[in-house]
Amino acid sequence: MEKLLEKDIVGTIGSQKYLCTISWRNGQLIMDEPEINGGKDLGPDPYSALLASLAGCTLATLRMYIDRKGWDIPEINVAVNAEQESDGELETIFSRHITFSNEITVEQKERLLLIANKCPVSKILKGKIVMKTQL
Repeated sequence: MEKLLEKDIVGTIGSQKYLCTISWRNGQLIMDEPEINGGKDLGPDPYSALLASLAGCTLATLRMYIDRKGWDIPEINVAVNAEQESDGELETIFSRHITFSNEITVEQKERLLLIANKCPVSKILKGKIVMKTQL
């Protein structure tokens, strides 16, 4: 099986409650919890980071497709969120609302909806996920 990333994402937490430093190949970002949860809200919480990944992947995938088609759509916007309900088994529902700066045709809308659902992060979230954890 081939890894998605050449180098691992590495996270570190010290003694400050919830403040994490996440390192990737070219830099770092800080993750934290909102003040209501006991953090200081210095960076995105894990749910926000997950949803940001979906938003970023959706936007990049749509931009590549729109550019390849030569369509005049200078700006793409996406709003994402998630809901969870537990009726025995935990179910998570991701919602994604995509808008464009220009009017698009019905045919473009249908095609762009298909393309959005083919972004790599969408495929991961819709696929079977196996979690392997080591200590």
